[in-house]
Amino acid sequence: MLTDLQIAVIGGDARQLEVIRKLTELDAKVTLIGFEQLDHGFTGANKKLINEANFEDFDAILLAIPGTNQEGVVDTIFSNEKVVLTKELLQKTPKHCTIYSGISNAYLDDITSSTNHKLVKLFERDDVAIFNSIPTVEGTIMMVIQHTEYTIHSSKVAVLGLGRTGMSVARAFYNLGAKVKVGARKSEHLARILEMGLEPFELKNIENSLKNVDVVINTIPHLIVNASVISKMQPHTLIIDLASKPGGTDFRYAEKRGIKALLAPGLPGIVAPKTAGQIIANVLSQLLKDDIDARKGQKQK
Repeated sequence: MLTDLQIAVIGGDARQLEVIRKLTELDAKVTLIGFEQLDHGFTGANKKLINEANFEDFDAILLAIPGTNQEGVVDTIFSNEKVVLTKELLQKTPKHCTIYSGISNAYLDDITSSTNHKLVKLFERDDVAIFNSIPTVEGTIMMVIQHTEYTIHSSKVAVLGLGRTGMSVARAFYNLGAKVKVGARKSEHLARILEMGLEPFELKNIENSLKNVDVVINTIPHLIVNASVISKMQPHTLIIDLASKPGGTDFRYAEKRGIKALLAPGLPGIVAPKTAGQIIANVLSQLLKDDIDARKGQKQK
């Protein structure tokens, strides 16, 4: 149980509703910031504007999955108010207050480190990323079906990156009958791709490797599908970029070439928000319980 734990949930989308539900069921005291337009009521949760919240009381802060932008703005679909997390607000929180986010950036890293707060990036955890890859795969399949005129079966599909998402995506499309090749840099990843029965290629050869494919699925979070790569693709090629914003594709040049390129981060929150939210809620509740036990252990010493 999380009885008497004071938790702020700041911003987010439909996934956060499952997290809020789980936290209140575990008897936490939850403050909702950026949820003024949320009709649903949760016993044990109170809505507040960010300038009304008592940051001095918070044991933990859960941000929207993307964290903040470079100006500290937190995304929320349940408010028209601009929600900004600042260094000054974090300075008000207790030393033990932990900040939880899906991912981070330079701004969030800076304000948490400069205020000596622990920042937990949930999507860097293997358990969250692997579970989260399931709705990501389903959403990717949906997008390919919607935006192509041919079956996945027998299509030529290239996946860029063999991380947790890349591996799940590659396996799924292979099981659907696609001819799948996977690009990677590390020799052990190239070996794993071959062991999986897929065609490996080194990313340094990306231009030649993507010349004749039907679908490109990128999971690498830096510019890799650049203008030079796109210039050699077939006009019918579909690019789906699953990397976090701004993705790893030159979308401007793709549009100029008439090649359809779609940025699709956060697919789990779109195609399966309930499942995606439950994944986050289960991991987060366990981390919060571990924090409570750790603090109790320190007090007993």
